[in-house]
Amino acid sequence: MESLTVMATGMTTLSLKKYRRIAVKVGSALLVDRSKGLKRDWLASLADDIGALTEGGAEMLVVSSGAIALGRTILGLGRKALKLEESQAAAAVGQIALAGAWSDALGSHGLKSGQILLTLGDTEERRRYLNARATISTLLKMKAVPVINENDTVATSEIRYGDNDRLAARVATMMGADLLVLLSDIDGLYTAPPALDPKATFIPLVARITPDIEAMAGAAASELSRGGMRTKLDAGKIATAAGTAMIITAGTRQSPLMAIERGERATLFKPSNHPVKGYKTWIAGQLEPAGRLTVDEGAVKALLSGKSLLPAGVKLVSGNFARGDTVAILSPDGREIARGLVAYDAADAVRIAGLKTAEIEAVLGYEARSAMIHRDDLVVSDVDA
Repeated sequence: MESLTVMATGMTTLSLKKYRRIAVKVGSALLVDRSKGLKRDWLASLADDIGALTEGGAEMLVVSSGAIALGRTILGLGRKALKLEESQAAAAVGQIALAGAWSDALGSHGLKSGQILLTLGDTEERRRYLNARATISTLLKMKAVPVINENDTVATSEIRYGDNDRLAARVATMMGADLLVLLSDIDGLYTAPPALDPKATFIPLVARITPDIEAMAGAAASELSRGGMRTKLDAGKIATAAGTAMIITAGTRQSPLMAIERGERATLFKPSNHPVKGYKTWIAGQLEPAGRLTVDEGAVKALLSGKSLLPAGVKLVSGNFARGDTVAILSPDGREIARGLVAYDAADAVRIAGLKTAEIEAVLGYEARSAMIHRDDLVVSDVDA
């Protein structure tokens, strides 16, 4: 689906015009100036871009940070470190102002907008995930632009995304977006953080996010940003696994989406050649697995060939999970190769790890499932065999 050409100059030019549904993530530092508040001119230029793409037939979704940053500016909280309740109060004030700003900016192009506030549980719990998806789908059918943010007024450190990069990827895959654009304070992926390494080389195209690519990630580059390149690559893994292409580009310039069209620097992450779909998209996008199962080489080969995970192939069980929770499956060298919904509580999984199917009933005292994770509830990562 991506439109990609390499110009004679060696510059990579990307076009957004062929994408049917596009999710755009906007960070706090792009929207809010510490001393002056909302950057209205910049927001207006982004709304111009969204209006132009909408006129071209694209459905647009926005994942927007900025509630806490804007709220603390309105409340005059300065640069001091905020307590949890102060952050939540700032979010409550900032969210109203932020929603109004988006409504005004998009409204100038005749676009309606709708606010969606999500918590981690809204996308990690299956029923709430489906409910959120239905609401956003309805907004899109009504030709409204959903403006989505984490619900910072109630989220705590234990039950939050903590960054809107991964939230944006979760939303993009939940809604079947063709493209996710992460507007950042950096214009793409480099071989090392360019602020630290002047010899860092820009990477215009990533076919697959490998461990070598992940090793290039640095820490957050802005005080207002909770993310950094590492969370962007985490977002990329979620998005590309579900068949959504991803672009990282600088959001600091005016009209940042049309800047991509003009050939300004950006990195494209290609979607997987074997994307997961439907129910398995939800499994693959789970952010924090409840536990981990380390398996032997025989189990690795079985999983990569499309088979279920049997207890006999499990060497180590870690975590405090319940039946039906999402767990990560690790190879003997510690690489995550799959995720799935486990059929046993952690205590029972420990007891039957390494056992043959015929031995399970005698250990547990009841007739149990033959698979630790059935293949219908399992998603294998896009890894080399």
